[in-house]
Amino acid sequence: MELTLTLNGKKMSRLIEPGVLLLDFLRGEGCCSVKRGCETSNCGLCTVFLDDVPVLSCSILAARVQGRRVTTLEGLRQEAEELATFIAAQGAEQCGFCNPGFMMNAIALLREKEEPTVEEIRAYLAGNLCRCSGYEGQLRGILAFIEWRKKKRGGAQ
Repeated sequence: MELTLTLNGKKMSRLIEPGVLLLDFLRGEGCCSVKRGCETSNCGLCTVFLDDVPVLSCSILAARVQGRRVTTLEGLRQEAEELATFIAAQGAEQCGFCNPGFMMNAIALLREKEEPTVEEIRAYLAGNLCRCSGYEGQLRGILAFIEWRKKKRGGAQ
């Protein structure tokens, strides 16, 4: 079947098999940030934006994104760079395997809420599995980024 979508801002059409997962389609298109982890929709490694909403690409057939917008971390490079610096500064990137899923969900949260509470951050990131850290580094990095962004926008008193 022919699949037409917008991937990372570029409209494209590809012939696909009807049963191919979005995850596999994206990997085939060179989107290395989208990773296979648990194969049970529990780890968050395959998180992408579908029409700006975070979804697990391992749980969606590629055919279901016909005519829609899919964004991977590659498509958010500029937006992600500043946040990634703060997470890395906290040592939270350790092996780096979970980082793309964390970044996608953190970006989604920060687009939705400029200054989320610690509880809101934890709730939003709960579906991301990290085996290296205790999630505290990611939390500290996100909180430091929020403070920096607030000062940058002139919101500091």
